[in-house]
Amino acid sequence: MKETYTTEEAASALGVSSARVRQLILEGVLKTERFGRAHVITREAIELARQRQTTPGPPPRSKDNDQKAGREALKRKALARWEGEGGQTTPAKKSAKKDGKK
Repeated sequence: MKETYTTEEAASALGVSSARVRQLILEGVLKTERFGRAHVITREAIELARQRQTTPGPPPRSKDNDQKAGREALKRKALARWEGEGGQTTPAKKSAKKDGKK
């Protein structure tokens, strides 16, 4: 096994995309050395990343919190619309024909 890897080689070794490797580097999860613009990743850093217990994708969200946040957003939107109309309901639309004009 090699001692150092590029981001593409590390991605292949970890089974993720090279973009994910760069994200792990930015998050500080994957330790690297920089040589100019290139990141060099050690075998030890790859082994530590493999041992992390994570699942792919974003973290799960609570369904109750999502529903409550959605209801609150709808209430704010409705209140803003109502206040924008002067606090009154809108009058019924007048017909398109007015004074004999089409």
